[in-house]
Amino acid sequence: MPRPEPTAMRIHIGLCLALLMMVSAVSAAPLPNQSPHRTEGTVNCASSTCHGSITPLEGSNVLQNEYTTWLRIDRHTQAYAVLLNERSRSIARKLGLKTPAHATQLCLDCHSHAPAPARRGKRHVISEGVGCEGCHGPAEKWLAGHVEDGASHARNLAQGLYPTERPAAQARLCLSCHFGDDSRFVSHRLMGAGHPRLSFEVKTFTSLEPAHFRVDADYRKRKSPSEGLKVWSVGQAVAVIHLLETLTDPTRGRQGPFPELVLFDCHSCHHPMSEKRWSPRLGVGPGAIRLNDSNLLMLRAIVRALMPQDSAGFDAEVHALHLAVATGEAPPGKDYLDLARALTRRVESLIPALERHGYDAEVMRRILVALVEESRQSSFADYAGAEQAYMAITSLVNDLVPRGMKVDKTALRSAMNRLLDALANDERYQPAVFQTALEELRARLQAAAR
Repeated sequence: MPRPEPTAMRIHIGLCLALLMMVSAVSAAPLPNQSPHRTEGTVNCASSTCHGSITPLEGSNVLQNEYTTWLRIDRHTQAYAVLLNERSRSIARKLGLKTPAHATQLCLDCHSHAPAPARRGKRHVISEGVGCEGCHGPAEKWLAGHVEDGASHARNLAQGLYPTERPAAQARLCLSCHFGDDSRFVSHRLMGAGHPRLSFEVKTFTSLEPAHFRVDADYRKRKSPSEGLKVWSVGQAVAVIHLLETLTDPTRGRQGPFPELVLFDCHSCHHPMSEKRWSPRLGVGPGAIRLNDSNLLMLRAIVRALMPQDSAGFDAEVHALHLAVATGEAPPGKDYLDLARALTRRVESLIPALERHGYDAEVMRRILVALVEESRQSSFADYAGAEQAYMAITSLVNDLVPRGMKVDKTALRSAMNRLLDALANDERYQPAVFQTALEELRARLQAAAR
């Protein structure tokens, strides 16, 4: 094989380094609320010749009605308005806030896009809620350039556009508000003051979000969109990392002598004293509050289906963490912090594999079976786990039926409705009812496989 010319080699190395730098920049992209760039305001997107058209424009490689879709039907526009209602006023009073909720950074962090004043352009309006730059990143560097001839998605990313098409980046962004991270967090104290319990799963909520893009050939060329199940699986892994990082963060992991209780299963405490909800499934005795393992359960099903060789080791680490958190029992020389950090590293190592993996109908079927089989281990004894399972199963079924899964659709719909009915009231959740509904679903799936 002939050796490349020195000039050609330098060009090749330069291109490789540039590619590595671009990939690194994407993976390490700061979240929009932490970006050093200035936020210019949604009004800059609102022109009818930009993204404010009433209807999609023909012949354009983007819809150009993205701003209009957001303004009319995206609930993110109402996030700020929530801070003006009586519940928010009540929360502010109970917390003893010195300013109303709509003027308090703690609340604005997620109910609006509220960067530091020095990074707010003159046309940025806090009361618009979570606007364009709250998800796509402050536009100071990329606003003008992204409409120029020769503009590329890679260049936009390098100039501060947030890579929402990347599953891990998307999950980090969504979960930074819908769970919390080191820059914003809904604590148990906030919930005690009246903030609703957070219930979120990236793929389900993305599907419910009004789409302001069209996945056509041009979009695929520029952004390489991911399958929905990949978004779900990576989202579960990122959610687990958020949980574990919070557990090990001394600034968020404790409130005085108590652990940060929002990390634990709400209903292990919030139920009548006469109602005994203890389950032996975690190997933890009665009377201990249980770590909320709903995302860990989903990730366990993913590992079992996609990486069966790693399943036993993953299960052992999760079990050890449960014991250490609830009882203090841990291997010699270690505590729950050591175990949580080790599990974090394991889950972080899974994310690249999950992003590379293909998600065809057979993979979907294996994950669906793994989720349904969890009920035989009483895995869904807690509401949060059952809730995550329902959202995942719904997504899988909705993807499998169009791909040719032969099933009695009426019977399948009945089984899915029974699952949903079992989740109608989190405070009255009965695990046996949910498990019975899962048994019906298992029967439908087994009939379809024959």
